Amino acid sequence: MNSFLFENIKISLQSIRSQLLRTILTILIIAIGIMALVGILTAIEVIKSSINSKFTNMGANTFTIRNREQTVQIGRSGKGPKHYKGISYEDAERFKNLFAFPGSLTAISVRATSGATLKFQSKKSNPNLRVIGGDENYLITSGYEIENGRNFSSQDLFLGINAILLGQDAANAIFTKKEDPLNKDITVSGKKYKVIGVLKEKGNASGFGGDRICIIPLTNARRDFSQPDMPYVINVLSPNSIFMDATISEATGIMRVIRGVPVGQEDNFELTKSDNLATMLIDLLQKATIGATIIGFITLLGAAIGLMNIMLVSVSERTREIGVRKALGANKIVIRRQFLIEAIVICQLGGLLGILLGVSAGNILAIVFNVGFLVPWGWVAGGILLCVAVGMMSGIYPAIKASNLDPIEALRTE
Repeated sequence: MNSFLFENIKISLQSIRSQLLRTILTILIIAIGIMALVGILTAIEVIKSSINSKFTNMGANTFTIRNREQTVQIGRSGKGPKHYKGISYEDAERFKNLFAFPGSLTAISVRATSGATLKFQSKKSNPNLRVIGGDENYLITSGYEIENGRNFSSQDLFLGINAILLGQDAANAIFTKKEDPLNKDITVSGKKYKVIGVLKEKGNASGFGGDRICIIPLTNARRDFSQPDMPYVINVLSPNSIFMDATISEATGIMRVIRGVPVGQEDNFELTKSDNLATMLIDLLQKATIGATIIGFITLLGAAIGLMNIMLVSVSERTREIGVRKALGANKIVIRRQFLIEAIVICQLGGLLGILLGVSAGNILAIVFNVGFLVPWGWVAGGILLCVAVGMMSGIYPAIKASNLDPIEALRTE
């Protein structure tokens, strides 16, 4: 059986060489279909890996308590928009003092501004930097790490010293690579601050701007960037994933007491796990995967039609060869297998080329997102099997037509 298979593959390759240009065009059509499928799916896997990596950096065991957005009730029983009271500084401080789940860590932060401008000597940044007011635990609960310098201390917060931590993009905007930002006095939206630390690069993948950030003491944010109804946020770090649900339950109970929520009523605050957004984005990517699969199948359908046409032309051109083989003793099954295997070989050559191009194209994003080289082995295996199926579907009719030729009529063909 093996010798028979290898002999048919050898004959198929000889036939491919005899019609090289036509076969190459068919292989390219199949390769484009597989490349579209594997390339898009590889890119999606890269994006998923990047999202998971970024949100893992935020802390897989972290959840956030923030203001709840207003809701609109529609229908006969609707009472119009429902507004929820924002989380005040007093609410956040009281929660931090009352919440004492073993091994947990609590931080309070507030967004001072989203359009800050930094200035150092004659250098000035674009007005697109976020300034966050945070306490001594904010870095840990938000997944940031210090590269140079130090974090805020409890004394810094108590005294409200004008200290600032710079993200990588913020530091690069006003300092050159040769300059050391530490202990330099800079201006933040017209207010002077001393740089006490530079954060490790976190990445700005998916538009989250993790490095376009400046962090100042919470006390200073309330003093220098005071606004009515400032959006205070509470970050809680659970001891580990095992105690996550228990930590969330404890935090919810305490927050309901602080906010005076009666029994039976819905929470007037929002509690979000750090990986919720990542899950939502990945769910959206699943829809893109379906779209990519449909695009790939449509392209492969065109390739299958082209391959069937090529095989029918091949049968017409090799009618005399088929007659000779039948005259020498080849039966219908042998002829049918020969043309079927030839179609599968052409499909596999196109499929392998398409997989190579698709994986290479998809991993261009891996370079952009700074993610390791990824190969979606499941889809690669699926692509190979798909090429076998396309080859069989495209080759079955030409193979049957070739096997049904009358040997005498075939030998008369010039």
